[in-house]
Amino acid sequence: MNAPVDVDHKARAWSLPLDRLDVSDPQLYYDDVWPPYFERLRREDPVHFTPESPYGPYWAVTKYRDIVQVEVNHKAFSSSDDVGGVMINDAPKGLERTSFIRMDPPEHDDQRKEVSSTVNPITLAKMESLIRERTNMVLDSLPRGEPFNWVERVSIELTSMMLATLFDYPIEDKARLIRWSDTFICDINAPDAPVRSEEARFAEQMRFAEHMNELWEERARKPKSFDVISIMAHGDATSKMTLRQRMGILILFLVGGNDTTRNSMSGGLLGLSRFPGQFQKLRQNPELVTSAVPEIVRWQTPVIHMRRTALEDAEIGGKQIKAGDKVVIWYISGNRDETVIDRPDELIVDRKRPREHMSFGFGIHRCLGNRLAELQLRILWEEILRRDLKIELLDRPVYAWSNFLHAIRNLPVRISA
Repeated sequence: MNAPVDVDHKARAWSLPLDRLDVSDPQLYYDDVWPPYFERLRREDPVHFTPESPYGPYWAVTKYRDIVQVEVNHKAFSSSDDVGGVMINDAPKGLERTSFIRMDPPEHDDQRKEVSSTVNPITLAKMESLIRERTNMVLDSLPRGEPFNWVERVSIELTSMMLATLFDYPIEDKARLIRWSDTFICDINAPDAPVRSEEARFAEQMRFAEHMNELWEERARKPKSFDVISIMAHGDATSKMTLRQRMGILILFLVGGNDTTRNSMSGGLLGLSRFPGQFQKLRQNPELVTSAVPEIVRWQTPVIHMRRTALEDAEIGGKQIKAGDKVVIWYISGNRDETVIDRPDELIVDRKRPREHMSFGFGIHRCLGNRLAELQLRILWEEILRRDLKIELLDRPVYAWSNFLHAIRNLPVRISA
């Protein structure tokens, strides 16, 4: 099944006055009509000032090299909640959930270093057999010859089990972790949002924090273990955190461990279904999984944007950015930049340099869990190929209402009997 072609949106994207072109509208991603808007910006105005949006004025940085320039210059472009945070909508005052993704050095460096052992190569090697065992269990349980939602039966199931492992949380209660994650990252204006205000979201975050804090205190009294909570409860830079600080860092691991992997698991199947020749090439050459996985992560781009705030006057792509300006870097556009990536709209399983994507970010904020995400995806595709599953996409995907997460809610499929 090919990607939807919306002639009206293509025409609109190229006919709008530039000062009215606003890529922050969640409807663009919900309807999956975003590509031509970014194509025009990359071509005509790659560092684009949007004077009016529901989130206030902002700069949209849409080309690969300009995005990298912003990412690596953390001294000029801040991630701190003190100046607005990492999302296009400002962090709500008094309701912040600060963690190292929302910090600048040196605080960022101390926290990140403390928890990096949870996803280092030694830890991942120990996890591999468990991930494969669970992947086999999920794939073997899927129905044959009847429709089902791949997102629910595979993507959510596998990532929720991984979250339970990271937190050493009861596996039978893993659905609670997914509900919390969806609540904390949703657009409160989405039709299906589980909360309708920032205050309601914060109240749920506090319930989560108080619940997880019981585990934190319990593990602080025991010898240090492998899980995220135990590592932080014993860490020099994290053990004395306040409840609010603990909430922020635990939410970061919860959301980060869920959404990137979950939406790449769904996006990978979608992409390979839209490019059946590539799917066939992967079936004939299973060793291409190692290049197919980062290509899937690029093609899907699970995180649509990140936001920075200028701490000083700076120049990007010939445009003058003033101190205090909101600068939004659009990963979903950088990963389609035809001046850097050959045939960027296609999913190519044997792409020459598949890791040269920006889905994991750059610089000090590069995704801490990128190796774990790739490990889970590699195992999933190895086991699909080993079984030679014939998976048919039955209809278009249903996306989340969000300008932050490129999230698939429903992917109807059928596996041949």
